[in-house]
Amino acid sequence: MNENAEQQLPTAAPSYARAELARAFTTALTHEDRVTRDRAVARVARWRAVLSGMANGQLRIGSRTPVAGLPAWITPEVVRGGFATGQPAAGGPLLPHEAAAAERAGVPGDRRALFAHFLTEPGLTELWDLLDSGRYAVALPEEAALLTVAWLVRAGETDAALALVGELEPFADRVRLLPRPSDTPAPDAHAVHRATADDAGWTLSLRGPNSRVETQRESLAVWAPFADDLLAHWLEVREPDGTPRPATGRPGAPAAAYDGAYDADWLARGQALLRRYRRLAEEHTLCAKHRRPRENAAILRTALEEVVAGRPPAARLEGLLRHAVASMVGKRGVPGSAPHAALRHEQARLAALPAHHRLAQLVVVRLSGLPQDTGVADTAPLLVPVTAREAEATGLPAGAEIPPSVRAAVESALSAPLAALVARGVVPSAEVLAELVPQLVAATTADAYRDPALRILMAAAHRSFRNRRSLLLLHLERQVRVEELPWVRAVASHRSGDEAVAEAARAALRELGTLAVQAFPATLLPNPLVREMSVLGRQADIGVPFTEELAADIFMGEFGPKFLVAARVAAELLRGTLYERYYGIDYAAVRNLAITEAGQAAGRSYPARTSPGFGRLCAERAGGGRGSVAANGTVIEQAQILTTHNLATLVGRVGITPEPGFADLAVRCFDAVCRLTARVHGRARPLATIKDAAYAWRQMVFHLSLCTDAERAAVLDGLARQTDRYPAHVAARLAPALAGLRLTAAGGAFGRDGTADGGRARRLVGWTTGRHWMGDEPPAAHRIGSRA
Repeated sequence: MNENAEQQLPTAAPSYARAELARAFTTALTHEDRVTRDRAVARVARWRAVLSGMANGQLRIGSRTPVAGLPAWITPEVVRGGFATGQPAAGGPLLPHEAAAAERAGVPGDRRALFAHFLTEPGLTELWDLLDSGRYAVALPEEAALLTVAWLVRAGETDAALALVGELEPFADRVRLLPRPSDTPAPDAHAVHRATADDAGWTLSLRGPNSRVETQRESLAVWAPFADDLLAHWLEVREPDGTPRPATGRPGAPAAAYDGAYDADWLARGQALLRRYRRLAEEHTLCAKHRRPRENAAILRTALEEVVAGRPPAARLEGLLRHAVASMVGKRGVPGSAPHAALRHEQARLAALPAHHRLAQLVVVRLSGLPQDTGVADTAPLLVPVTAREAEATGLPAGAEIPPSVRAAVESALSAPLAALVARGVVPSAEVLAELVPQLVAATTADAYRDPALRILMAAAHRSFRNRRSLLLLHLERQVRVEELPWVRAVASHRSGDEAVAEAARAALRELGTLAVQAFPATLLPNPLVREMSVLGRQADIGVPFTEELAADIFMGEFGPKFLVAARVAAELLRGTLYERYYGIDYAAVRNLAITEAGQAAGRSYPARTSPGFGRLCAERAGGGRGSVAANGTVIEQAQILTTHNLATLVGRVGITPEPGFADLAVRCFDAVCRLTARVHGRARPLATIKDAAYAWRQMVFHLSLCTDAERAAVLDGLARQTDRYPAHVAARLAPALAGLRLTAAGGAFGRDGTADGGRARRLVGWTTGRHWMGDEPPAAHRIGSRA
């Protein structure tokens, strides 16, 4: 497509940006937190820039070069939804390290002057020192550009250095091209971490007292002992059932008939209790339970106030007093008795435990002694109980354990191989896994560079590229790739041989794919993870692409050619299997379609942008509708069904080997289906949950299809029993889907409408343009193992 044709393509509508501006404006005006209001003010400014740029033509939202005058390789500032604001992300005022560099060099404090300085001998010498020490950080890809120029000059690649300078120079005044200095060298490239030591420390430093916990602590430490003393005082003149004693005498007092009088000593001690209450109420204000008139302790106190004032309790209060005494004794025993003492001893122990926020502050101090801009290689020393020296300095009890919530924050900074983080629970989801994978992919990619300094630099550049936010793209445009960055292109010839690079990438891709499917078998591979796999796939030269999940709200009815290629890979793996039968796919026809379009593409001088045949096939399988978000979703889901959303590529071409096997993955997928189905009950809008359940179901059918006949039969036999752990409606809602699975496993087939056996067996898919059958209350005839 030529440039003029591209200019004529429609761009995204401004309605989304207007809605986001309104939301940010409302938050800036009304939110109770000042910091949140300040952030909202900044968002208002960015969304105004978006709308202004769209109005005056400076922004073309939907293009991979959305900002007029900026090439694709410059990282744009991007806000929610993939909208560019018009500014470079590495722009804005000079950062402190840039200002310090300008001051050292004696040049004006602007980026063009800095750029010119670092092309001189003193500037290059400073950059060479940074390269050799590795003590720098690259937050955005552009910050690696000048270091790459310096490396090329030192390597004798003068022409390449001059060409790179020529490409950078027009933007030297607008974009930050200098790295940030660091106190520590680059971390181990193959160890990854979710957070740095500084991140973990900051998170813990924000923890204050938990009001609910501190209220409970006050209740146990202050008000429970006071209530015991109040009850003991009344038990001197009352029986355990609350009735008055026949004589007022306490143990040792004169025996006399009860006449409503209380001896002076009892009254005096009652007055002391009431004075103590008033003092406690002034000093301890968290717990309000003691102020509630209907609480037992409050009734005892109110009755004591009346008696001390010389007024006998009124009939109603007398009845309440009897009930309160009897209830308190019946619940916990007489104060001082063995059961009562044991209970209060345990409660006192709990109340004496140090507050979690105080232990968090202690761990912050421990973290402060570590390098702050990287992960923590060993978290064990940070999580030991409070030492004697720390107890003396902080007042915390020696030996106090670090609580799980604080441990989790520290563990998030653990730096270790990705598989180790998954095994330790530091990576709880595929989405979090996707956040960490760029570190692994950057290390694998950088390993191909022969020079150690260049290897460290390229690892930093690749890691920082993942900070580049995705743009909203239309018309099947693709996101910018790291290989397109001028400074990455400039050193591409300094990589190892192609076969060595490919083998390393294949090994990394196999490890990553196995880990993702094994750890999260029921989850669609998130798009960020798919993009990283695509990088490794290109390096590994596996010959097939990975496919992203498309957004239904901006889907334009077209699929790129890679979707048909991925479907052909699925056809090679799954033809004749349960998966093909369950989803009613003719994989032979899919294969023939792929061969036909490949032949047509070979006869053209330009690559195809779309696969018309694949788009028609998906639309036909979805029922032919398109236009609404739901209708788009049905078409996209059919593409995922045909391609298996990368699972066939991982198994058939990458060669992943998840343990302990596909039968175990299928069982875990069905458990996820049950968990998700349990959330459907009672929801007014259950479709999002049903879609997730259908995706997990599809993953299960895929894994079942790769089992042996004996394994598959065993899994199918146990699925109904697996639902016994869940509410009865789960088994009932899943009954049609299970019936359909058994039907196709036995060689049967659904009708064109996806049902069989009069609707008692159904194919489970997620998207629908109407009401989903899983959201309906299932009929009693479909209840399996129904439990009242």
